[in-house]
Amino acid sequence: MSWAQENRISGRIVDQQTKEPIPFASLGLRDEQSGALTNEYGFFQMSGPEKNAQDSLVVLALGYARKAVLVKRGVSQKDMIIEVPKRQILLGNVTVEASKVKNLGLGARSNTPGEGMMQGLPGQQYAFYVKNEKGKKLGNIRSASFYIGENGFPREPFRVRIYKADGNYNSPNTDILNDNVVVSAPKGGQWYTIDLTPYNIPAPDEGFFVAMEWIVSGDNFYTTNFMDSYTPYGQIMRPTFEFKESRTWSYTIGKGWSLLTLASNGQRWNAMIKAEVDVYK
Repeated sequence: MSWAQENRISGRIVDQQTKEPIPFASLGLRDEQSGALTNEYGFFQMSGPEKNAQDSLVVLALGYARKAVLVKRGVSQKDMIIEVPKRQILLGNVTVEASKVKNLGLGARSNTPGEGMMQGLPGQQYAFYVKNEKGKKLGNIRSASFYIGENGFPREPFRVRIYKADGNYNSPNTDILNDNVVVSAPKGGQWYTIDLTPYNIPAPDEGFFVAMEWIVSGDNFYTTNFMDSYTPYGQIMRPTFEFKESRTWSYTIGKGWSLLTLASNGQRWNAMIKAEVDVYK
């Protein structure tokens, strides 16, 4: 048996109470800054620690508490079952008179994308900050829209993520959409809009991040789930250059969030994303 085979970790992430699998959870080795993503059945496989004799395997799943498990270098750890507890989410009650609510569009305004492509690995995200520039009193988030490129495989599934801008340097941090919203565009070369009204998501008054998260479909799991050998295969987003400031952050498993600072002719490279929200009259 080779060293690579001996140093593999595989298993399944499940709900601590129901024992049901948790799809699209991310796993990262703290010291290695590497990781993987579970498939829709909660299965994962990845390389074990290489730098140190042992490391913490950190599990992050939408709607669940953070979980860390000790793993050792050079020890094959197959068929692990990692149980993750639900995170307690407190929801406030908001009462709004329907006649005083209107629709407000935030984010990208152009219907013509700029030159370039944004594509990702499993678990990678691009998050665009939809800013409440006019300081309106916001209600719930109605929808999120992504401009899906005509290249790549535009009908591959992806997950919608909505975050507060409460991380370091106002980066994406706290999920405010705690449901697994996995969608697939009918085709590329156009806007694709997802209805979010069933989820009753209150919009922070200052604005919020809308993110696309690349996931792994069942047919691609065993050939693409290893982060060190995966070639992007899914849908491709297109950029917009209509803003002077950087509003887009990129997330990679094991490395976290980083601000995208590319520019073209004085305009910043941003993900072409927009949202609609309720606004109080």
